[in-house]
Amino acid sequence: QVALVESGGGSVQAGGSLRLSCVASGYTIAGVCLAWFRQAPGKEREGVAAFDFNKRTTYADSVKGRFTISKDNAKNTLYLQMDSLKREDTAMYYCASRRIPTPYPLRSSEYTYWGQGTQVTVSS
Repeated sequence: QVALVESGGGSVQAGGSLRLSCVASGYTIAGVCLAWFRQAPGKEREGVAAFDFNKRTTYADSVKGRFTISKDNAKNTLYLQMDSLKREDTAMYYCASRRIPTPYPLRSSEYTYWGQGTQVTVSS
């Protein structure tokens, strides 16, 4: 049974850092597309960062230079290091995966498997 479980969310002041983790079970994350999405209240889910099948990374403009996506295949875990956090980064963060290549790695409709989410709250 495929599952993704996020952790690492919390409350932090603006300028601070958090690292999110997403542990996959039921399949190996090596060789699949992986991504982080977020959704703030009243807003659509947006792609934050992604690995494609060629292990290239893609970031939303709003997080470039502040967020870093990484993974540890041995631990079957995806990470999102978030630095210089801003109030507008407040959202529920989700990890997602798909087994087929996509030219749209930050498009939520492309993804098959989703975690339950972890809340990130940034205060000023």
